[in-house]
Amino acid sequence: MTYCVGLMVDSGLVFMSDTRTNAGIDNVSTVRKMKTWDVPGERFLCLLSAGNLATTQATVSLLDERMVAPSERQPSILSQPSMFQTAKLIGETVKEVISGNAQGGQIAESVFSATFIFGGQIKGGRPRLFMIYPEGNFIEAGADNPFFQIGEHKYGRPIIVRTYDPQMSLEDCAKLLIVSFDSTLKSNLSVGLPIDMQFYETDSLAKGYRRRFDQKDEYYTTISEGWSNALRSAFDALPAFER
Repeated sequence: MTYCVGLMVDSGLVFMSDTRTNAGIDNVSTVRKMKTWDVPGERFLCLLSAGNLATTQATVSLLDERMVAPSERQPSILSQPSMFQTAKLIGETVKEVISGNAQGGQIAESVFSATFIFGGQIKGGRPRLFMIYPEGNFIEAGADNPFFQIGEHKYGRPIIVRTYDPQMSLEDCAKLLIVSFDSTLKSNLSVGLPIDMQFYETDSLAKGYRRRFDQKDEYYTTISEGWSNALRSAFDALPAFER
């Protein structure tokens, strides 16, 4: 399983993804689930993936391959005129990969399913954030749904819903998402460290601050322990139950 979040605020976008993948309790490994592309001054793109690992890796590889000789292949992900058209291209690529894997007809296409969070900005447009489904269609984030989660999201959702504010700084978004991920890690063994984080500042049109949090990261440990202590203190401060 996995857990990925894309969050949109006034100051930009924050992306975070775990790196655990497993095919059983005795076959656990670390795989990066975040991919970025950028042309400084023109565009920045970030893609997070969850689902069948072969499908997600094949999709990213195909997008990369088609940048090498775009005149001889399908359109390049870096040649699309808008974020909408780029999301559409990614959706079409996902459909192509899943359809190709299922050609034998013996296994349902759902076995090869994969879901993506895609966001960024292209010059002339605003920052945008999408969730792309295995069927190739997608939805866009907005004021009513300013963030997307994919993978094992139920444990980390409540803190985001309760705390999110569109005027938050990217740094506060990072703190919020670390708490969300820590809650998920403590509840589900299929999600694990290290965690990758990527900032994108509105209108910068360049790759922003990036960081990986592992088991030895002091800030992550401080937030994890601080959140646990704060929850205990809040619980103890609640009125006692009387019978």
